Amino acid sequence: MKSFYITTTLPYVNAEPHVGFAMEIIRADVIARSKKLQGYDIFFNTGTDEHGIKVHRNAVAVGVDPQKYVDELSVKFKDLVPLLGISPDIHFIRTTDTGHKLAAQAFWKMCKEKGFIYKKNYKIKYCIGCELEKTESELVEGKCPIHPLMSIEEIEEENYFFKFSEFQKPLLDLYAKNPNFVVPSFRFNEIKAFVERGLQDFSISRLKIKMPWGVEVPDDKDHVMYVWFDALVDYISTLGWPDNQASFKKYWVDSENVVQYCGKDNLRQQSAMWQSMLMSVGLPNSRQIVINGFITGEGGIKMSKSLGNVINPVDLVKEYGADALRLYLLKEVHPFEDSPFTLEKFKEAYNAHLANGLGNLVSRVMKMAESNGVILDEKAAPALDAQKHADFFASFEINKVCDDIWSRIQETDKFIQEYQPFKTIKIDAEKGKQQISFCLASIFHIAKSLEAILPETSKIILEGVKSGKMPEKPLFMRK
Repeated sequence: MKSFYITTTLPYVNAEPHVGFAMEIIRADVIARSKKLQGYDIFFNTGTDEHGIKVHRNAVAVGVDPQKYVDELSVKFKDLVPLLGISPDIHFIRTTDTGHKLAAQAFWKMCKEKGFIYKKNYKIKYCIGCELEKTESELVEGKCPIHPLMSIEEIEEENYFFKFSEFQKPLLDLYAKNPNFVVPSFRFNEIKAFVERGLQDFSISRLKIKMPWGVEVPDDKDHVMYVWFDALVDYISTLGWPDNQASFKKYWVDSENVVQYCGKDNLRQQSAMWQSMLMSVGLPNSRQIVINGFITGEGGIKMSKSLGNVINPVDLVKEYGADALRLYLLKEVHPFEDSPFTLEKFKEAYNAHLANGLGNLVSRVMKMAESNGVILDEKAAPALDAQKHADFFASFEINKVCDDIWSRIQETDKFIQEYQPFKTIKIDAEKGKQQISFCLASIFHIAKSLEAILPETSKIILEGVKSGKMPEKPLFMRK
């Protein structure tokens, strides 16, 4: 079997999960499921990023040990996996796992032995929200544009540094050889422009006396690793690197693709910093970085934990079901641009596409089929274009797959309205059964096309169509 690797970023456990992370893991899940349906051996990774100054400060503020703090929050992210209908065979890694910490230390040692780590005194402006150094040109009126409610802090101390400046040409060469390395293309242009302007070495440690919550630097107990240097290694530590070379070779080195999903605020870390780190120790680079836009709230303001304007995915699933949330985030939210999310828009889309759309169509067709003894003949209606869908999945345009499926739903509805098979069968039994058979086969093919997108709904429809009997409860109740 050909192998395929895909990972989300690891959400930072400084607060409970919000709908932005739900979007990322659902999208990655659809790609993983679609490749699995094509016969690939999938390694699908997610988890939680649990070190750094934000976590330490939050734990101190509520008076608990940092480990206890992250233990409680990590469970809430892990509980999202079944709640959102994510593939049950997903790998969930925590950066506080012993195996990950040992892998991060092994990576550090290799990087230092290769001559890419050194120590120096420095002074920088730092955004706690991003956990990143900021230049004056990146600030707007002295504030980080992504975290405008947080004050920029100045850090002055002796740290270890990574020789990022030595990787300008290797990165540009990597980009030139891989024209689809970053998706979408306008984000690729952003990172190429960033690297072309020149790279500055970045700090990869913190003094333990000031910030003790991190992976200890090998051979220097006075320092802990900078959270990004530690967390990025999870993409390979989850495979068992460096000890499990067979797994690493299968899913990273020899995989048909190595895909990393992330938000646009992770562009630099994923497509430049992490790639340079891999080069520094002689490991193969990632193959594709897929950049999501932000989900915005009222007034187009970025939805984020630090701004306190988040929507809790747990609440939405409890009221509407996992597949309702999945469809909205896949169909209504742009795959690469910022998109608004309000409860009003969500409810409107739910009723239009699911309650009055797919759910109503399935109910009508199944009632006609059951009442008139029509059984499934898959060939009675054409299947949807599987290759076209595969191409959309390959370009991470899941919304286009959804649009194509909903076009078939609308076409089938139109067929029923135009030919009225429930009336035809009373006049011409054979012709009426042919029309109902067409509709039954059509919803079968719709359900097959939804297997990766709405797994639970697809399963219910397929079982009902094949058995000739749907559950009495409607698929989607109107809200």
